[in-house]
Amino acid sequence: MIKDYRFPAGFLWGSSTSGPQSEGIEAGDGKGMSNWDYWYSIEPERFHGQIGPEQTSTFYKNFAQDVDLLVETGHTVFRTSIQWSRLIPQGRGEINQPAVNFYRQVFQAIRERGIQLYVNLYHFDLPYALQEEGGWESKEIVWAYEAYARTCFQLFDDLVDRWITFNEPIVPVECGYLGTCHYPAKVDAKAAVAVAYHTQLASALAVQACHAHNPDKKIAIVLNLTPAYAKSQDPADQKAARIAELFQTRSFLDPSLQGSYPDELLDLLEEYGLQPQVTDEELEVIARNTVDFLGVNYYQPLRVQAPSLTYQEGDQLLPDHFFAPYDLPGKKINPHRGWEIYEQGLYDIALNLRDNYGNPEWLVTENGMGVEGEETFRDQGRIQDDYRIDFIKGHLKELHRGIEAGSNCKGYMMWTFIDCWSWLNAYKNRYGFVELDYESQERRLKKSGLWFKDVSRRNGFLEEE
Repeated sequence: MIKDYRFPAGFLWGSSTSGPQSEGIEAGDGKGMSNWDYWYSIEPERFHGQIGPEQTSTFYKNFAQDVDLLVETGHTVFRTSIQWSRLIPQGRGEINQPAVNFYRQVFQAIRERGIQLYVNLYHFDLPYALQEEGGWESKEIVWAYEAYARTCFQLFDDLVDRWITFNEPIVPVECGYLGTCHYPAKVDAKAAVAVAYHTQLASALAVQACHAHNPDKKIAIVLNLTPAYAKSQDPADQKAARIAELFQTRSFLDPSLQGSYPDELLDLLEEYGLQPQVTDEELEVIARNTVDFLGVNYYQPLRVQAPSLTYQEGDQLLPDHFFAPYDLPGKKINPHRGWEIYEQGLYDIALNLRDNYGNPEWLVTENGMGVEGEETFRDQGRIQDDYRIDFIKGHLKELHRGIEAGSNCKGYMMWTFIDCWSWLNAYKNRYGFVELDYESQERRLKKSGLWFKDVSRRNGFLEEE
């Protein structure tokens, strides 16, 4: 039997990228140093192949060709980001006019092709001048970000369909302050909580500024919602899953959509002396400036069990004190990346938003499959990435099921349209609909790019069940 997975009228199809992972740096372009530029300059050996952010996908000089590729792959929506360090090199003060010209040219080119444009203000890249002042640990960064956001609205709002405040704000918290794969790579739970709170406050201030500038413009936050699944029904495992979801998901989801933090999270912070410095006025800003819609990034589930590590007074507090990872036997896996593939997680997210958060408008803003050594799948000049097509189909089926159950999802964006530089992993794993030859910068469509255009044209796909 053939099933027609047809999506609602007006459903958006596209992909996401970010400025720091795609643009590159051109001599004389006026871009300031970001936290990633600085980290690479002092520890290049930490980056896969010692490949840093200078070149990435050279979108800065090849954007005209790349926008054409958006059309060739059927995009009706595209998400990218503005680099704060490109627009305002020192984080505050002087605006870099070549950056203004670049972003306006790019945004205009996308809009002229009938593609909706979603622009993110922050994708892990902080001007290093602000990092030297303490980065997101310092509340002063919040006001600098608010000024940056206002500048973006003033300069580009006429070309942007929708705005986004932050991409995956929990990731710099987890990786930069509870782990060592984002700068400043320090482990300090109290600093992590301060960074998370300052980011949430900055997001709310950007929502407020956006609506003040244009009351009709919608603005979101993009969160990597990773459902936490307990190993068993044992109360200790169930508690571990609940706390993992508090930390990983609800710490930003609740204040962004509901304007307040979960009581259980606040109680935990108080119990361990981790409360950030807050004011009633700041909490009121968060309460009054919830987002208009939500972007959801989903790659894999979070499987947990009761922690094996017991906290003792004086220990360095870690997430490991609250939950431990659980390796599900027989799980489906991406053998190239090592990540579990669990398509039903997207359905579970859809129902969670429907049932517990007032059924907000949302889009899948990232979902993707990274593959190392993808050139081995080339046949007759094209990468035959059927594995990626199967990955997308599996997730779209679960998304379709969630929409049929009443969840208010309006679009699906793949990560990403062209193979991009990916932080410490550089070009180790390829995610794009378009192959990038790192040496020549030549672009070549993969099989998945051609398939995705057909999905967009049909507003769905046929599948033999």
